[in-house]
Amino acid sequence: MSPLSRGLVNRLRQLLNTAPKTTTTTTKTSLPPQQSFFVRRFTTESLIDDDGSEIENRESGRIIDAKPGVMGSNSKRTGIIALKCGMSATWDKWGKRIPTTVLWVDDNIVTQVKTFEKEGFFALQIGCGQKKEKHLRKPEVGHFRAQNVPMKRKLREFPVTEDALLPVGMSIGVRHFVPGQYVDVTGITTGKGFQGGMKRHGFKGMPASHGASLSHRSIGSTGQRDAPGKVFKGKKMPGRMGGVQRTVKNVWVYKIDPARNLMWVRGQVPGTEGNFVFIKDAVYKKPDSSILPFPTYFGADDEEMEPIIADLGEQDPFMMAD
Repeated sequence: MSPLSRGLVNRLRQLLNTAPKTTTTTTKTSLPPQQSFFVRRFTTESLIDDDGSEIENRESGRIIDAKPGVMGSNSKRTGIIALKCGMSATWDKWGKRIPTTVLWVDDNIVTQVKTFEKEGFFALQIGCGQKKEKHLRKPEVGHFRAQNVPMKRKLREFPVTEDALLPVGMSIGVRHFVPGQYVDVTGITTGKGFQGGMKRHGFKGMPASHGASLSHRSIGSTGQRDAPGKVFKGKKMPGRMGGVQRTVKNVWVYKIDPARNLMWVRGQVPGTEGNFVFIKDAVYKKPDSSILPFPTYFGADDEEMEPIIADLGEQDPFMMAD
């Protein structure tokens, strides 16, 4: 059973156990605060007591402060959502050509905080971009209104540790990452449609001559004879190619531009121009925790917004001896 289903079942059980019993008397009795909370059920309005005072959420008394912390060895930061702007090439200070992909971090904010007390795990839901209310479904509009955050175009949940939680509405910029570190980028690959075996799986194909006719790009045999008398599952054959989620690991961050919320990473990432990609700290090439802003970057209002480039060292790689 999913965590959402378990939470819904637990909430229904609490409603049944704590609902006030009906009596024959007509006298009005005020419910205890705990029962008043459950009678409220799933409305998005503020919880108001009988005397008109607002009652705080007693289900989770956790207070999350937006302040810098110290990243531990087991700490896990949140990721961010970006739009793929396209590919380009830049030259570093030594004259080396670096193929790069430009990513735009478009107004990322925390839209929901999930805690162990309520959902059974720690996670942050991040929203990206802007979208009009008329273009959203009513459940989505209700979700944004309940969290008191702007309407967002894309949502993504990132699991984090307890010390990396951020309050709802907290903005996350491109300085969440540091040039020179490695990240993992997840996205939907470009759809290629129905393709043959040579393009889809890299098959060699059939001979161009020596008796081969009308089968130069076919995949060849797909099995045996009457034993086993079938094509085994998983056989590589022609079919739909692309349009699936893939993760490119250990992508090097070359440059960031805080003024425009742009990020340059080395190499290619999944997706076409305009697609959303999800960026998080690399799992295998873990960055140095001492240089990472934790749980995110907290900048001053009057700080400089100059582009930041990764440290390439002081020795020219073209002048190094063999």
